[in-house]
Amino acid sequence: MLPLLRCVPRVLGTAVAGIRAAAPSLPLLQPASRPCARPFGLLSVRAGSVQLPGLLRPWGPCGCGCGCGGLHTEGDKAFVEFLSDEIKEEKKIQKYKSLPKMSGGWELEVNGTEAKLVQKVAGERVTVTFNINNSIPPAYDGEEGPSEGQKVEEQEPELTSTPNFVVEVVKDGSNKALVLDCHFPEDEIGQEEEDQSDIFSIKEVSFQSTGDSDWKDTNYTLSTDSLDWGLYDHLMDFLADRGVDNTFADELVELSTALEHQEYITFLEDLKGFVKSQ
Repeated sequence: MLPLLRCVPRVLGTAVAGIRAAAPSLPLLQPASRPCARPFGLLSVRAGSVQLPGLLRPWGPCGCGCGCGGLHTEGDKAFVEFLSDEIKEEKKIQKYKSLPKMSGGWELEVNGTEAKLVQKVAGERVTVTFNINNSIPPAYDGEEGPSEGQKVEEQEPELTSTPNFVVEVVKDGSNKALVLDCHFPEDEIGQEEEDQSDIFSIKEVSFQSTGDSDWKDTNYTLSTDSLDWGLYDHLMDFLADRGVDNTFADELVELSTALEHQEYITFLEDLKGFVKSQ
């Protein structure tokens, strides 16, 4: 869905020029053996590497002579230029300019990185909550890197946000909520088999008081690791009857991925403003 342009620096710009000019005798930096899920540019000089004179060394307060009292460096300038290009590219590949809507009558509430889907069904209130932070699985997890001569873009999958999500079901007039903690197992993500297996699973189930803002650890929590399969299947059917099924899970991944990408672009813009600010 989102090409992994974040994993490969698109424009090294003046940072490369500055390095070549400042240290023409230094050997070229070797590429990492495997790309990470989201580096911010791999900007020519990594943490802990030799700092080249004149590039990352600050000029001192207001070295540019503007009298603002701020700190300015050539590295900051290169960083801002890189972020400008990165933001342009991310906006170019952004699939949704606004968040996609969920089918089935779900109402969406977004608060920063947290999203809440709410639906009322025949005397029940069903709420699904998820957070997009740390929701993108690592691009490589024990897998071999790209083969020689093969481009990274040709081998890596698209970035997809698969967050854990919590389903709360409250019946009208009740002071208890049935809470089901769900997740996307890694071996089920992207599965294309025709056996209609569930693409998400339930990890834990508990009852919580509707009057408490935080869940109590003293309330009994049932782990599904050793749960009878008959009971587990009934719990999955219980969710499906309330609209939380494979179709819902697919749309949730789509929504979460769009929200994560939106927040990523906002982060880049904030980072650019922070580095550029005087």
